[in-house]
Amino acid sequence: MNARELNRATLARQGLLERAKLGVAEAADRFGGLQAQEARPPFLALHARLDGFEREQLAEALRAGDVVRAMLMRATLHIVSRERYAQLRPALDDVMTRAMAGALKGRDEGLDLEKLLPAATELLKAQPRTFNELRALLSERFPKVNERALGYAVRTQLPLVMVPSDDAWAFPRDTPFALPKGRLRKADRERLVRDYLAAFGPATAADAQRFTGLQGLKPVFETLRDELVTFKDGRRELFDLPDAPRPGEEAQAPPRFLADFDSLVLAHDDRSRIIADEHKPKIASKNLRIPAMVLYDGFAAGTWRIEKKRGVATLVVTPFAKLPRGAAKQLEPEALALAAFAEPDAKSHAFELA
Repeated sequence: MNARELNRATLARQGLLERAKLGVAEAADRFGGLQAQEARPPFLALHARLDGFEREQLAEALRAGDVVRAMLMRATLHIVSRERYAQLRPALDDVMTRAMAGALKGRDEGLDLEKLLPAATELLKAQPRTFNELRALLSERFPKVNERALGYAVRTQLPLVMVPSDDAWAFPRDTPFALPKGRLRKADRERLVRDYLAAFGPATAADAQRFTGLQGLKPVFETLRDELVTFKDGRRELFDLPDAPRPGEEAQAPPRFLADFDSLVLAHDDRSRIIADEHKPKIASKNLRIPAMVLYDGFAAGTWRIEKKRGVATLVVTPFAKLPRGAAKQLEPEALALAAFAEPDAKSHAFELA
């Protein structure tokens, strides 16, 4: 398979060739989890992928507990269904432990997880708490341990979910955390690999490892080999589910606007199926922020932002290179729809190609 075929296969299962008609919980899982380091991007991600999506649909699903926002892949925040969280979180224990070890190196003197985690659990059973509150309370019990170390150890070693609110994007800046409802399942890496391929395949073991943050997934792929299909991309061996969509390189890809940190951009070790190698330096940043990008003909063609001035919300696209003739006309309807979705209180909305 070439890059264009891989592009179309991945876009098809991401709802980016044709918007899907799915409920929020099903969509969050079908698309491999919604990257949610910040509150707004998951809403924008669903706007790009679901037919007729309204902001309140995700907010209601969060408040009802149908979906949860929690630390998952790569020890970063994602939104998945409550059921998927119970399956996925135990499979990522190693990711959380390595994240903790890396973050606390040199700051973990006196840290005793066997005492800390029961104490934190007791405090969280009493009521949801922000980490500012939790760190302060834990510091009273463990005064000789670095306060930040206490907080990060709890964040990574206890399964926790964020508590939604009535804020515009469902979460305040300083969000309380709570223990999840229900029991977690037994760790199942085979299920994790199947779900990953359903959302982002065809892909390599290295791709799955990069997205999840897990190491040692190659043996899992080998165990599943007989029930998967394989393809070649140069020297790379790609795995996929037999019945997953692979529409071919001639499939039409309409313009779509991806959110900041969109999972599509973070899903593979080799990202050439989404963004050309020559454009990668244009999205590099010291703080590792992945900017909001626009897809044109299925590939990342530039970044976008919304500028607000005198009541007008203007979606501005900055291309990576000169776009083909007629591209602005094709981008405009999608851009205006997104500007209206993201800034509903603006007096008017506009589109500009920088």
